Amino acid sequence: MPASDLDLLAEAAQAAGEIAARHWRRSPYVWDKPGHQGPVSEADLEIDAMLRARLLAARPGYGWLSEETEDSAGRLDDEHVFIVDPLDGTRAFLNGERGFAHALAVARAGRVIAAVVYLPMEKRLYSARKGAGASLNGTPIRATGREDLEGARVLTAGPALAEEHWQGPPPVLKRSLRASLAYRMCLVAEGRYDAMLTLRDSWDWDTAAGTLIAKEAGARVSDRRGRALEFNTPHPVSQGVVVAGPALHDALMQRLA
Repeated sequence: MPASDLDLLAEAAQAAGEIAARHWRRSPYVWDKPGHQGPVSEADLEIDAMLRARLLAARPGYGWLSEETEDSAGRLDDEHVFIVDPLDGTRAFLNGERGFAHALAVARAGRVIAAVVYLPMEKRLYSARKGAGASLNGTPIRATGREDLEGARVLTAGPALAEEHWQGPPPVLKRSLRASLAYRMCLVAEGRYDAMLTLRDSWDWDTAAGTLIAKEAGARVSDRRGRALEFNTPHPVSQGVVVAGPALHDALMQRLA
């Protein structure tokens, strides 16, 4: 049994990647979730079942929160909780793209203490433990120190730059996007982009792992109103996510309506 939660998460994420690879570009069975929540595939559910069995067998006293498992209020009584997105970026996965990820985290008393985000087709394993820094494939990573919002490299969807979301004209950014929200957060942690921004409500399983990785890499993480993200709440959703180095994060908060 792995000695630490971080080792446990890393091994489980790589096992998830093996399942994903077996289904990738092989037309897995797909259906739509109710309530227009998007597609889900047999790969999502197979990974979820494996992760739940594997992680809870290793840590039977931990709670469980996953995109693909029916939620239970019992997790609110658990000091430690696994927060898991079995397959972040399902649409990209189904389209045969490489940018999907597995996002796994452990939260204690509402704060993430260990996290991994793994892109199996790229062999990129981002990881962090609270107070110990963040790494990519074992090499330490750091967010940029950029201060100027104009011209910054920002991962965000086009609608986030609509005028109603900003005080004054929207900033002129070098905009890009990736399917996996967790991966976007890690790209900021790695310093490949200066910031990421989503103004839409975001589920814990999309944000928990990336939050710790970004913070341990020196970035600031908040909701769209500047509040720190809390996890394992009764309604596990944040009001958007903003990730950037401290100075750029401040600049974004000052400009957002």
